[in-house]
Amino acid sequence: MTRKHFVFLSLSVIFLFVRGTQTLAQEVEPRIQVNVDMVQLNVAVTDNKGNYITGLKPKDFAITEDRIPQKIAVASEGNAPASTLAGLTPSDSSSSAEADQSEGPDRPQSTAQRLGLLAPGANIFILFDTSNYMYRGFVYAQDAIADFVRSLENPNKVAFYSYSHDLSRASLLTSDRSQVLRGVRTTVAGDEAALYNCLLLTVKDAARYTGRKVIVVFSNGPDNASMVPPEDVAELAQSTGIVIYMISTRLAQLEPVSIAVFERMTKATGGKVYFAKNWKEENKAFASIRDDLAHLYSLSYYPQPNPNRGWRTITVKLVGPNLKGYHIRTRNGYRIQAAQVSAGMPPITELQDSVTK
Repeated sequence: MTRKHFVFLSLSVIFLFVRGTQTLAQEVEPRIQVNVDMVQLNVAVTDNKGNYITGLKPKDFAITEDRIPQKIAVASEGNAPASTLAGLTPSDSSSSAEADQSEGPDRPQSTAQRLGLLAPGANIFILFDTSNYMYRGFVYAQDAIADFVRSLENPNKVAFYSYSHDLSRASLLTSDRSQVLRGVRTTVAGDEAALYNCLLLTVKDAARYTGRKVIVVFSNGPDNASMVPPEDVAELAQSTGIVIYMISTRLAQLEPVSIAVFERMTKATGGKVYFAKNWKEENKAFASIRDDLAHLYSLSYYPQPNPNRGWRTITVKLVGPNLKGYHIRTRNGYRIQAAQVSAGMPPITELQDSVTK
């Protein structure tokens, strides 16, 4: 064999080896798609006295994401049906390639699910503390939750979960109030409290649904058994558009760390925290949550093209001279979620096993 042929053969072998290695890497390397399509915000607008401002229109709001102006595509107020703004589609605010290959933090996966964004009301998940902190006030808390469930207007769907060391899904999401009330009355007091473990599972359950998603937590004491940090729970709730309300009783108030965590978590998601010293204040807290839900504005948009694949900061302002001085409460951003995390999560039983062991 001549030297020239030997060199040619060597180069050919090297080329085929390198190309085969690249092909194998492409086959093995997972394809990660990001969620950047539909974003839904739940926005409360109040004056200096805490009174709700009603009757605002989409044109009264200015939304930016990483300082990039956004166009509202779907809007509603309270429990009224949502309406789409004429002429706005995903292609108006993102490239066709991005729209085809990505899913938003609240983006429906089909036409039927897309219509879910237009449905009135909210999907409300109640998470009730049944740990050993609850022995004294158990019955009073059950009564307060039952009254709250009965008072909710018909468009809302409700799920009732309870927790101590593990999560119990006593009633899955339903419009049947009697089923939820049965779940409330059949709960029993348990042992130590793993609030953040169980709240994470509840967030993942709620994230599966379209439209407005709300979690109402009734906690009677600090968390003493979780492996999950509360910051992870709050960030996932932010990124999936879930509002968290927390009602904390006297025992939790004695723990400064719990107070700080509850306040940060609810503020990050656009919700509220209430500290109730007795059963009367518990009832007032639930009534305040019901009132808040009835006055939230739901605003959805398709993000403008944005190279940021991490945390995206959302800012909502009111425009117009007559709207100055009002206060806005909503989540302040979200983190891009990989498609396999949102669309390919393990079954509920696997999630529970992985967190509560």
